[in-house]
Amino acid sequence: MWCIAQVDGGNVARMEDVLDLYAENADPKRPFVCFDESPTQLIGEVRQPGPAVPGQPERYDCEYRRNGTANLFVFLDAHRPWRHVKVTERRTARDFALCMRDLADTYYPKAELIRVVLDNLSTHTAGALYETFPAPEAHRILQRLEFHYTPKYASWLNMVEIEIGVLRGQCLDRRIGERDVLVAEIATWQKQRNASGARIK
Repeated sequence: MWCIAQVDGGNVARMEDVLDLYAENADPKRPFVCFDESPTQLIGEVRQPGPAVPGQPERYDCEYRRNGTANLFVFLDAHRPWRHVKVTERRTARDFALCMRDLADTYYPKAELIRVVLDNLSTHTAGALYETFPAPEAHRILQRLEFHYTPKYASWLNMVEIEIGVLRGQCLDRRIGERDVLVAEIATWQKQRNASGARIK
């Protein structure tokens, strides 16, 4: 019983930590970014879809071709209408480390500290940066990042999960068979959604 109470207490503390971040006012020097990844299949057509005609939508064959998978790393600023999706082949510790360097150096170069909400995936660690970069570079990046982990089995607390659902419903709701097409479609969606000022409330 004591062990269960300890685990639950840790989960409650993590939940409150994330919720406290959501309640904060925006601070450009200390941005708050939600981060997660999501795999997606590349599904191609075996036969070309039949064209739409008046009174009848475009027709797709039930047969399809699997062209592998891609991984989507998704960033979402909790306090401003900005999101970014990076398409990669895998979701390794190295890929995670490169995303964190992009976050610090490319997307928030003027921030003093970037608070990152993420789940407990084994690659989501400071160690991933030390595995990828020389120690001084890993240390430099990590000094500008602060990780806030969602409770175990409660990654749904991360706002970016909602954004991934929006991405799937608005952009990935059809067959996309080629990686370059996937990248282009996501880039267009991202640009339009950022320009529209869309926020998660």
